[in-house]
Amino acid sequence: MTSDRCNFSLDNTEALATTIGLYALGEISLGKAAARTDVTRWEMMEFLSEEGVAVRLGPQSMQDLESEVETALNID
Repeated sequence: MTSDRCNFSLDNTEALATTIGLYALGEISLGKAAARTDVTRWEMMEFLSEEGVAVRLGPQSMQDLESEVETALNID
């Protein structure tokens, strides 16, 4: 699949590989992975898909869910 995203330099390619690894291990979220590599979430989802990494959407644990609910309840 052809993408409009920019070509990455070696440093950026290494950062992308590290970020994909962290995401695959569950260490960071999709949003954090996208922010680390300065791409959109949709672009990050494409990168992950190309590398065979399943995209996780929504909370991954009861603790994550409780944290999201707490954050939502505290919004003014």
